[in-house]
Amino acid sequence: MNTLKWLLKREFWEHKGAFFYAPLILAIVMVGVTALTLGFGMVSSDAPFRHLLTAMTTGPAPIPGGLSGVADLLATLSLVATSPLLLMLTASAFFYCLAALYDERRDRSILFWKSLPLSDTHTVLSKVITVTIVAPLIVIGVSTATSVLLVLCAGTIAALNGVNLFGALLTSPVFLLAPLRSLGMLPVYLIWALPTVGWLLMVSAWARSKVFLWAVGVPVIALVLVKWITYVLGAGPAPGALMQTVVGRILLGLVPGSWLSGEASGIGSHNMQFTIDRVNGLLADSWATLASPGAWVGAVAGMAMMYAAIRLRRLRDEG
Repeated sequence: MNTLKWLLKREFWEHKGAFFYAPLILAIVMVGVTALTLGFGMVSSDAPFRHLLTAMTTGPAPIPGGLSGVADLLATLSLVATSPLLLMLTASAFFYCLAALYDERRDRSILFWKSLPLSDTHTVLSKVITVTIVAPLIVIGVSTATSVLLVLCAGTIAALNGVNLFGALLTSPVFLLAPLRSLGMLPVYLIWALPTVGWLLMVSAWARSKVFLWAVGVPVIALVLVKWITYVLGAGPAPGALMQTVVGRILLGLVPGSWLSGEASGIGSHNMQFTIDRVNGLLADSWATLASPGAWVGAVAGMAMMYAAIRLRRLRDEG
């Protein structure tokens, strides 16, 4: 256990830029741009936030629920606004897995690491934990802080224009439960990410060069061939649809929310109450997907590919 802890620290130290500094810088930029945009919007007659505040000070509540409804809306929008952090997590995790076992063979540092009393199982497991638990936890922390700062910016600007939203925000269940809901999503992300992590690590341990082409090109070409063969033979859409699902699982599993497919549609639409309801229901919808056999079949396949990656790392140490 102590060995695994030090391996996890090593992974964090070596990839601190991708997993910590990159999302932190993006969050700072997002907060700065949002604050400037909201501030500038108060002198623009077309800004929706200005219209919202004006309606609250001059007439009946523009949103059902009054101040509470507006607070829930701001808290929901602050969560949606952090979606670029999730896209950055996807890209960082994808390329981390691709390089995880290939780079150490390319620069021959694997010879040094194999001279230490470190097992291949511990090494590969530390990379799996890093990409499925450590990196998402960092992004959850950064995105939570970002959401709080975005809400504070909006609340401060509203207060300067005669609308005090802080009391409603601090009692908003959407705002208060957001960190717990994000943490509750982590086990679902882990299970759905296993096929992609296993596939990328296996290719990273096997390929002698052109890792990206092997990892992405082979599944895509296989999908095209299956669809072409079924078209020529007139076998119907079922084989192509099955292959499309397999390719999606091994290439897109690191995308947060990929397991929801069409259920997340509508988030960010102009129907504010609909957006709030969809965001509030994401956690329950996500856990419901674990009732499907496909989730666990993919997880078992992912673990099998991780075992293959461990065996390949043990056998292949060329530069």
